[in-house]
Amino acid sequence: MLELLPWIGFAAVSVLVAVLFYLRQERSRGEARALAALAGRLDQMASSQAAVQAQLSDQLQTQERALAKALDERLSRLGGAVGESLSKNASDTAKTLTELRERLAVIDAAQANMSQLSTQVVALQDILANKQARGAFGEIQLENLVTAALPPDVYEFQCKLADKWVDCLLKLPNPPGPIAIDAKFPLEAYRAVIAASDEVQRALARKQLANDVLVHVRAIREKYIIPGETAESALMFLPSEAVYAELHANLPEVVQQSYRERVWIVSPTTLMATLNTVRAVLRDAKMREQAHLIQNEVRILLDDIGRLDDRVGRLHRHFDQSMEDLRQIRVSTDKITKRAARIEEVDVGQSDQAQLPLPSA
Repeated sequence: MLELLPWIGFAAVSVLVAVLFYLRQERSRGEARALAALAGRLDQMASSQAAVQAQLSDQLQTQERALAKALDERLSRLGGAVGESLSKNASDTAKTLTELRERLAVIDAAQANMSQLSTQVVALQDILANKQARGAFGEIQLENLVTAALPPDVYEFQCKLADKWVDCLLKLPNPPGPIAIDAKFPLEAYRAVIAASDEVQRALARKQLANDVLVHVRAIREKYIIPGETAESALMFLPSEAVYAELHANLPEVVQQSYRERVWIVSPTTLMATLNTVRAVLRDAKMREQAHLIQNEVRILLDDIGRLDDRVGRLHRHFDQSMEDLRQIRVSTDKITKRAARIEEVDVGQSDQAQLPLPSA
């Protein structure tokens, strides 16, 4: 038994080796089958992937063509919109340039007018800087206002009163009588008031302005208020609304003193109102002068109205007689109509038995 043990061990080892060899071969065959199956799967997957790639390639080409077509359409629309926008912008730009040229022309004209106006302002300043020229300016403005408001037979310029010459004389009937108007322009003192830098200088300038105005007022009272020849008052014409406003706003005592001197200070605006009042006074005076003529015409008019009333009465009586004649004519026509109706009712076939009833006349 002990001798068989090495053989048993060898046999067991051989069997084990054989089993292991068999198992190894079986494993190799399983692996070969798995590899073959895997190779088949790989081939199938390669074929499927090739088909998928072909399908994807077709889809990509289709999408590329669609995208290219859509892109072409978008570019076409965009090009059209850009062209239309450029055309509109060009039209708007041309219109804007045309308007700009027109505005520039207006600006050039306005600039030319401003240049001309500045030249005129400089000329006006030169005129106002000279006392004689300034006096002539006031006289011309006075003349323009008077000639625009009154008829030429009621005023006279540069008229002689006693031994003095007045700028304008309004020939009004008594009362009040002729009224003298003299133009004065105390510009230097007013400019000093405007140019004053503090209240002290402004007060001094206003005092000087008040003195200048009162000197002119007293001179007008002494020269142009002549008893028996002119009215009891006169007008001092200031050809500047600014100077007139300065007197009434800040120098009321000067205005009150001019009232006491019976010299009325007027500006271009207030002079126009005064001249309109003078025109109304002249109209009333002319109406008073022509009052007897108006009364005579009224009497003649009353006679004409009386004759017209008589003629209307006679015409009314004629109308009454005509109405009576028309009434009688209507009665006759009614009788004739009734007689004609009865004649139509008569039966001609029985004329030998019928008797025609005749209405009384």
